[in-house]
Amino acid sequence: PLPNVAAALAKHKKVRILAIGASASAARGARHGGYTGETRQILRQAVKGLDGEMINRAISGELATQAATRIRNEVALVEPDLVLWQVGTNDALAYVPVDDIRNTVVETLNWLKEHKIDTVLVGLQYIDRMEQDEHYKNVREMLRKVAADEHVMIVRRYEAQRLLSQAAVSGGGLFPDEFQRTEAGYTCLAQYLARAITVGIFGPAGLG
Repeated sequence: PLPNVAAALAKHKKVRILAIGASASAARGARHGGYTGETRQILRQAVKGLDGEMINRAISGELATQAATRIRNEVALVEPDLVLWQVGTNDALAYVPVDDIRNTVVETLNWLKEHKIDTVLVGLQYIDRMEQDEHYKNVREMLRKVAADEHVMIVRRYEAQRLLSQAAVSGGGLFPDEFQRTEAGYTCLAQYLARAITVGIFGPAGLG
């Protein structure tokens, strides 16, 4: 459930979303602005009367500790109802200790809860060469466990992107950069995220 988003929607018919994270949030190389712009459009179509504002503050290559500091600053500036946090990929690639990443994420999630801001985590990107890397696996599993323990939504991007990668043999125009799979991948993620947010708003603990 996304209680703060539901409350904002019920009161103002407006939801302010802050997107923070790495390259996919920043839409590096994407023709249509990456997934954040598409998510906003899909939400406006799905929720009648919704005035959704998407504020993209993504920085490519950012680690969780850097994002955590910026989240506090950006919250003070834009006062969002929801934070979309793409987290973990750069930390996993840099081999930041799992416990350090966990502590940063949990502390930030609790800070956001204290300030009555909902969070959706966007999990690790799928990268072929890292599929068998134990540290990459451990970071991915840790984020899923943190999301469950802290009762926050997580978009399991890794699994979805792996399916897209497996389907790529049938065609579809890959980006030169393996991190930015396909334009269809952005649309898929946007649809996934918009649906999850809609369920979070109108689910049993939301407006519905």
